[in-house]
Amino acid sequence: MNVIVLTPVRLLGDCLAASLNGRADISVLAVVDNLAEVRDSLAMAAAQVVLIDVTQGLDLFDSRTIAAQWPHVTLVALGLTEHRQDVIQCGRAGFAGYVPRSASIDVLCRTLLEIVGGGQPCPPEIAAGMLRALFRPDTTGDAGEISIALTRRESEVLALLGRGLSNKEIGNELCLSVATVKHHVHHILEKLKLPRRAQAMRRVQDEPWLAHKYSRAMP
Repeated sequence: MNVIVLTPVRLLGDCLAASLNGRADISVLAVVDNLAEVRDSLAMAAAQVVLIDVTQGLDLFDSRTIAAQWPHVTLVALGLTEHRQDVIQCGRAGFAGYVPRSASIDVLCRTLLEIVGGGQPCPPEIAAGMLRALFRPDTTGDAGEISIALTRRESEVLALLGRGLSNKEIGNELCLSVATVKHHVHHILEKLKLPRRAQAMRRVQDEPWLAHKYSRAMP
């Protein structure tokens, strides 16, 4: 199993590479510190797993783009806190599994092999919470995603809204007036059926791909 390790902590990356390369069935192809280098490494080498340190404030949408571009590659979250919402959020961001912060090297190696084989060991309460999360009374479709049609510009505004930017900051990023940004935010809230922008910000943080789902027929 060929693995790429992503962590901004060089010491952690080097230690993981040394430990994992000592296993007969695991080989670390690269240790990188950003998602751009993950993409470069995947373009040059055949990796089955990208082990991503999620303790350092990773932008989850970026990991989802990697999962979409390389569907044959398994993304594994390293150092995840075993809270139901954190596990669900990582799953929605394209991760196939996770390794908790309490895991030893032996547990890490065993878990990687199980995830690649299609399994994921997790506590019963996490499994139950994930099953409950599959039911969303405000969603439609087989994938459980909300049925909305954002314009391209609304998608851009929503993505920046999810980062916590103010209307003025969004306007500066997109070269729009504050009034135009307010107009877009109003329509976004209507489409998401949310009363306040803080709720939209939280929604797109939990489901970052919403900001990138738009109808191509709409300008």
